[in-house]
Amino acid sequence: MSVHDAVKIGIVSISDRASCGVYEDKGLPALQDWLTRALHNPVTFEARLIADEQATISQTLVELVDAGCSLVLTTGGTGPALRDVTPEATLAVADKEMPGFGEQMRQISLKFVPTAILSRQVAVIRGQSLIINLPGQPKAIAETLEGLKDASGQQIVNGIFAAVPYCIDLIGGPYLETQDAVCKAFRPKNAIRAPRV
Repeated sequence: MSVHDAVKIGIVSISDRASCGVYEDKGLPALQDWLTRALHNPVTFEARLIADEQATISQTLVELVDAGCSLVLTTGGTGPALRDVTPEATLAVADKEMPGFGEQMRQISLKFVPTAILSRQVAVIRGQSLIINLPGQPKAIAETLEGLKDASGQQIVNGIFAAVPYCIDLIGGPYLETQDAVCKAFRPKNAIRAPRV
């Protein structure tokens, strides 16, 4: 039996074309791959590939929270285009907004592209779940979750995932433990659980 808490994570790729089979979805594999590398915890994934429809997105988020997902990550639909409605759909089901996540994602992405200011990612809490909108590109997903490291591997800018485990602690979820080489979680000293054997 694992010494780490089991966790259920919802991953949602939002794309009209990928959901219709016009092209292969890259978002879900990118999310699953990164989370599998980043966490020590045994993870059960609830994956969804859906169209850019606000009501569908909101309904999917509610279903995943109701199914017991402590964390729900979405990818796609956060730009300024007319069909980009992921932030609106996410805010519509929120109990609390967590603006720091979106602010930090844009700060990270601005190191790579000036158009990062056009991204509208939000993060919210619904019940005992944290929902975060991530960028649409697999490379940008990893960059925003992990942050920026220099050539020697030292962290220059923290990725947003460093704050996710403690946030989930605070809303009553499982104790997430990260692989430090991928993304080192930060918790205040009094919130760090002694290793279980």
